[in-house]
Amino acid sequence: MARRSAPPNSGPAFIPISGQRRALVDPNESAFGRFMREEIWAADKLPGNINIVAGLGMFIGGILAVRTWGGLMIPA
Repeated sequence: MARRSAPPNSGPAFIPISGQRRALVDPNESAFGRFMREEIWAADKLPGNINIVAGLGMFIGGILAVRTWGGLMIPA
């Protein structure tokens, strides 16, 4: 049977906001700028974003390759 709880005295299972380092934020920053900083360029989310861009690049590259050389795949 699987264990359902953390070991005793292991501390909280979340990172409290007070323990995180807060970056200096411009109070006049736009919503788009805040989204880019918090979701796109954030260090903890960057590897996943790079994977998404690589997958999207492969998808678009595959479409372009089939559209360009698709006629070569049909037996003559």
